[in-house]
Amino acid sequence: MCGIVGYIGKRDTQSVLIEGLKKLEYRGYDSAGIAVFTPEGLQISKSIGRLANLESKLEAAPLVGSAGIGHTRWATHGKPSDVNSHPHTDNSEKFSVVHNGIVENYLELKEELIGQGHVFVSETDTEVISHLVAREYDGDIVKAVQKAISYMRGAFALGVLTEYEPHKLVAVRQASPLIIGLGEGENFIGSDIPAILKYTRNVYILNDGEMAVLTEDSVELMTIEGNFISREMIHVDWDAVTAEKNGFDHFMLKEIHEQPKAYRDTIRGRVDESGRKVVLKDLNLTEDRIKQIQNVHIVACGTAYHAGLVGGTVIEQLVRVPVYNDVASEYRYRSPLITPETLVIVVSQSGETADTLAALREAKSNGAHVLAVTNVVGSSIARDADDVLVTLAGPEIAVASTKAYSSQLIAFYLLGLYLAQVRGTQSEDQVAHMISAIQALPEQVESMLENSDAIKAYAEQISHNQHLFFIGRGLDYAVAQEGSLKLKEISYIHSEAYAAGELKHGTLALIEDGIPVIALATQDSVLEKTVSNIKEVKARGADVMVITHEEHVASLLKSVDQAFAIPKTLPLFTPALSVVPLQLLSYYASLALGHDVDKPRNLAKSVTVE
Repeated sequence: MCGIVGYIGKRDTQSVLIEGLKKLEYRGYDSAGIAVFTPEGLQISKSIGRLANLESKLEAAPLVGSAGIGHTRWATHGKPSDVNSHPHTDNSEKFSVVHNGIVENYLELKEELIGQGHVFVSETDTEVISHLVAREYDGDIVKAVQKAISYMRGAFALGVLTEYEPHKLVAVRQASPLIIGLGEGENFIGSDIPAILKYTRNVYILNDGEMAVLTEDSVELMTIEGNFISREMIHVDWDAVTAEKNGFDHFMLKEIHEQPKAYRDTIRGRVDESGRKVVLKDLNLTEDRIKQIQNVHIVACGTAYHAGLVGGTVIEQLVRVPVYNDVASEYRYRSPLITPETLVIVVSQSGETADTLAALREAKSNGAHVLAVTNVVGSSIARDADDVLVTLAGPEIAVASTKAYSSQLIAFYLLGLYLAQVRGTQSEDQVAHMISAIQALPEQVESMLENSDAIKAYAEQISHNQHLFFIGRGLDYAVAQEGSLKLKEISYIHSEAYAAGELKHGTLALIEDGIPVIALATQDSVLEKTVSNIKEVKARGADVMVITHEEHVASLLKSVDQAFAIPKTLPLFTPALSVVPLQLLSYYASLALGHDVDKPRNLAKSVTVE
């Protein structure tokens, strides 16, 4: 996820772009840049790091002009650096592009362009777009952009300028958000409404497959095929803070609702066009090395550790190799048995978690191949690992992780299938069936989010309790641990997660009349046993809410007090669905208690000390 902004009009363009980027910096903050039409032509200034670095650079060498585009970056292709920062240009430096999204086939296009004499200077997928536009330009920037995007696969929101037509700004949307701001004698583009809210409250929202051509005095909307369209103008009456959260009350709720997009983005480009094979082109792990793997260690902290618990089950079941999960802070100190045939997977949202980084270095020093699952391309863990599987959740502002966790699950599903393909432990038909189930997950999450009122009511009910328990078996137990952590960290209600079969070995002593118990019952292979455990706590006075598949709700309501239904998927992929109501539960419980949902006490987003 990146942020783009564009302006054409009579104001100081640099100031408008910087102001817009400040409102979009939550979408990415590893680099920033602007391109402006100046009296000397199209000029670019960009810098690694926070937007403040770019501001300092522009103070010394301002760009003065009447039109421009800007970008704040969350790296997906190429580490954070000045050269990888947007805007990107072609070799003539007459065309400039900012881009939010992913060009799936950029390597193929890049090789083709290099063969035609184009010279690339960055590691990004976006630079391909500027070269394509330049190649296709024949006096009409609109047609050149349309031709360029006809070659591209993936997701993109674009802002495009050319020095040859300085009075036009072209914008395109395909699967990445983009809005058009309407002013008097000026017009704007932005990834989100906050970017332009200081200047106008009148907007068009582009749909997928649409583009806009902006001048100072006009905006033309059309399909990417060139058919003109009309669109009702929207007047925005949000305040600036609400707009930054896209209308949601908190960043956490916004990020919960962004999970379908995060799923789609993490899947995109990692499944071949037939839908029958996982493709992880960026991995250095060779097929021979994969076939030599004798065991897998998954090492992480907190929420990432819980994702690793799910990932461990996925890899064991699909690849049929033993997997060991470890808390990173304990890993080094137990002298783990690591050999060159060990694959160590470290998981960290930020890529800066100190304990996980130390575990990574321990594993490498013992000859293991280390693969990092992280949400930040240029992080310390990404740099030190032998391989990186990037989750494409985009920046997460709330301290409590939601979309980063669930994107880690998607990454593990794809990795498990990829390893299984190479080792031949799953047939082509089995892999295709599972890919289809993974691709259905985003829409299934959307259906749950549309029916969250029951969870909100239950959260308000349990917010008055001091203690609460989660139970589940197998993958349900892994998800129960994440649900319990979420509730504790933002509502401050004491909760514990237990393997349901362990209740009779001591935990039942804690169950008393009226205490809430949240039972996960999504794994059909152990459903009868889970129901028996539910009856054990009910017999001792617990108030039980069950999360299960729609087909089991009627029968389970005979044994529980309330039920929340999730859509049906394959057992391995159920955690990507069952975690969503638990995230909502923690959010609404914290809200009911009047806590600061996005910034819980005593906690930080990235833990960089041991």
